[in-house]
Amino acid sequence: MPESVPLADGPCTGELQDFDSLISHYRPRIFRFLLASLRDREAAENLSQDCFVRAFKARDQFRGSSSLGTWLMHIAANLVRDHEANSRLKFWRRKLRSDVDLSDVGDWIPDQQKSPEALVLAKEQVEAIWRAATSLSERQRTVFLLRFVEDMDLLEIAAVTGMKEGTVKTHLFRAVQSVRLGLEEGK
Repeated sequence: MPESVPLADGPCTGELQDFDSLISHYRPRIFRFLLASLRDREAAENLSQDCFVRAFKARDQFRGSSSLGTWLMHIAANLVRDHEANSRLKFWRRKLRSDVDLSDVGDWIPDQQKSPEALVLAKEQVEAIWRAATSLSERQRTVFLLRFVEDMDLLEIAAVTGMKEGTVKTHLFRAVQSVRLGLEEGK
């Protein structure tokens, strides 16, 4: 990709004037969502790139009806859905998922000068939540991750997933119930 490719005139312009800035600003969030969704670092890296390639190709179609972050997250959610639906990869996905080390989850916890004990406790809590979240349906897991990992509000999640706000609420409610139940059973 060429260095510093300007975005087209229109709703895309403004604070983010070039595509390199867009990537550097939004890539960590997109990658984190993809990694949490897929539990496969290589696939998350590849789909992160695919997300920005698709965004670059469709940049003229961005209407500005949502934020750039929401638009990119919508592309990422579609990529996850497409990836999961690809039946040719089912065997390999199962193999890769069984090899994911939950100790890597601790790398997702932001370090804000917490004590080692607090970090260990936080890591254990994140691992327990992640184990409980693995049993969620794809839609529930996507809504759960967008809400609690990406801290998106319900309207943003609806825009990303293409669901109605009420449907998002239902999936989120059921996901939280399932995760709570999984945490209680894990004690």
